[in-house]
Amino acid sequence: MAPAKVNQYIKGRSSRLIHEEFPQLKKKYWGQHLWARGYFCATVGSVNEETIRRYIEGQQVEGDDVFEIEE
Repeated sequence: MAPAKVNQYIKGRSSRLIHEEFPQLKKKYWGQHLWARGYFCATVGSVNEETIRRYIEGQQVEGDDVFEIEE
């Protein structure tokens, strides 16, 4: 299975599960995507934990650092 398809499945399924558990998010993310469109994929031989950590930290957008759920 292609990494892009695996990623697509994981994001789609997790988004549905999160929306089922927290229905109030549907209003906040109506017409928007819960997850970013991109993903990171590399072979084990060319990436280490630090590389992944730097990539993830570089994805943060100002004002997007806290995910709060209002009840």
